[in-house]
Amino acid sequence: MRSLEIKRQMDPSSIDEVSALINDTWRADGVRPLNDHLWLDLREGGRKGFAGVIVRDAGHDHIVGYCQVSRGNESWSLDLIVHPHHRYDSMEIAPDLITAALDIVASEGGGHVHWWVFEPNNIHRQLAHNAGLASGRHLVQMRRSLPLSDEQLTLISGFSTTPFRTGVDEDAWLAVNNAAFDAHPEQGGWTRDVVAARQSENWYNPEGFLMHWDNSSLAAFCWTKVHRDTDPQMGEIYVIAVDPAHAGKGLGRRMTIAGLAYLAKQNVPLAMLYVDADNAAAMSVYTSLGFTSHHRELAFVGDVAAK
Repeated sequence: MRSLEIKRQMDPSSIDEVSALINDTWRADGVRPLNDHLWLDLREGGRKGFAGVIVRDAGHDHIVGYCQVSRGNESWSLDLIVHPHHRYDSMEIAPDLITAALDIVASEGGGHVHWWVFEPNNIHRQLAHNAGLASGRHLVQMRRSLPLSDEQLTLISGFSTTPFRTGVDEDAWLAVNNAAFDAHPEQGGWTRDVVAARQSENWYNPEGFLMHWDNSSLAAFCWTKVHRDTDPQMGEIYVIAVDPAHAGKGLGRRMTIAGLAYLAKQNVPLAMLYVDADNAAAMSVYTSLGFTSHHRELAFVGDVAAK
């Protein structure tokens, strides 16, 4: 017999249970569920706009399903996990999780919802259709080997970057980030608290948070992240942007190369990044730098009315 539990705050025991489910799914799929925004919400036990929906089965000592609701930039993010050993029951477990999650969004005033899915299949599409969600954003994870060629490195000869100065550069960075990602559901609308949460993570290293200044004005940045817990280890172009006032100067390409050069010095053999599939300009830059598509992720989207 299954039971469903909704938590607006997660106690340490529940966080441990969900973390175990995440790790089991990670091992099965090779990709960790929950993006950084959702993971931090879970780890901190639930911030405003958070809810965790847990499904248990009386015959098992692990949770069999989990759906998380987190508030983003003018929208809501959902992530749904069914334990790898119970995916044959996905059409029984998942609908209740999705219904509960959308009811929570409605009770919080409604809004636009993104449900992110790794390599969507017909089950995902049927679940989304039944919930009134349609295909939306497509993300591509792209990868390339490291290090860069000498020819590529010549493109940043004389190009200056400096490490992020924690406690000093936050406001300048937020201004550029929020201008560049004004309408972005996850990366836009960041605050000092959001930055501080990332800075508290074990992976945060200001040396890999590269800033390019035009006199005293921040013109572009490339924030990198090293994944030591993957096999093989990987370096990620985590967030990269150019101030719209400095667009068209080739800064995006040079910041990408600078980020990759830094990651190569961290002795990781592989680099990766995520990009919107319909961002033709960015896809062209990354392809020209040797990146190829590794997998795709799809957001099923919809608007939920307030209750």
